[in-house]
Amino acid sequence: MYKNDLLTLAIESSCDETSVALVAGGRKILSNIIASQIDVHTAFGGVVPEIASRHHLENINNVTDHALKEAGVTMDDVDFFSVTYGPGLVGALLIGVATAKSYALAAGKPLVPVHHIQGHISANYLEFPDLEPPFMALVVSGGHTNIVRVDDYNSCITLGQTRDDAAGEAYDKVARVLGLGYPGGPKIDKIARTGDPDAVQFKRVFLEDGSLDFSFSGIKTGVMNYVNSEKQAGREISVPDVAASFQEAVLDVIVKKSVGAAVENHEDKLVVAGGVAANSRLREKLSEACGREGIRLCVPGPVLCTDNAAMIGAAGYYKYISEYGSDRQDYLFMDAVAQLPL
Repeated sequence: MYKNDLLTLAIESSCDETSVALVAGGRKILSNIIASQIDVHTAFGGVVPEIASRHHLENINNVTDHALKEAGVTMDDVDFFSVTYGPGLVGALLIGVATAKSYALAAGKPLVPVHHIQGHISANYLEFPDLEPPFMALVVSGGHTNIVRVDDYNSCITLGQTRDDAAGEAYDKVARVLGLGYPGGPKIDKIARTGDPDAVQFKRVFLEDGSLDFSFSGIKTGVMNYVNSEKQAGREISVPDVAASFQEAVLDVIVKKSVGAAVENHEDKLVVAGGVAANSRLREKLSEACGREGIRLCVPGPVLCTDNAAMIGAAGYYKYISEYGSDRQDYLFMDAVAQLPL
């Protein structure tokens, strides 16, 4: 059933990016159009779900037309459709799912529901043509911080996850405390380059021995307490130093646990995915740690780290060739799911 030329039209709308992509054979991007809402939500200091849903509705058909035009194909050329059905903001997800259902029903072709985290992991198949499972994966974004053992294209096990704030969420909250604005991840990454990561000793939270779970709410609170105490004492706060110290504490834990998981599970590849994977300091620290352990590190380019439909197309392809036939019409019954375990 394997066909290199199978073409999927993929849709991603789990948060605040409306994206449509055309992907051939699960590995070749013909187009990957992303309509970002960052400018819209910046005024609110974070994503407003109702506003996000409204903009998805306004953007989705135009983004689809743009993706088809850039790829040089029509709906008749599409073999099947892929769409993120969870996890995410349910209103935002519903726009993508409803649109994908209508496209698939009108075309009389199958629709493959894709897990958002599976999509992030699959972005690496687009960046690294020779990459194949098994491998260890680190998914680190605004909503997720997971260590996942990927046994096959459609088989994976979550070994660790955040118990409270995701790493990207902690970045956004600390950036707000430091007056850096939204989105916090890129802003902290930039300003931390000019700061001293040893200026403030924030606690590294590793939890109980052997645990691969994460907890970042404590360090977020630690930054708030430090900033408040310094202000009360009348001392000037060095924002670059605080940002660098916060970032180093978070990344020390992420790097130790993710590389350690690869070593413990005898995996020689560590794949990184999600928006925080674009962080320059995380890439440096992972590269150093993986180099010491003889582990191949795979991190996609910045565009494929953020939410995008091409990654959904890659994940959808491998799900399609293993689970779906041309007569399947399960898309008529699928629904968006806000909370969806991997």
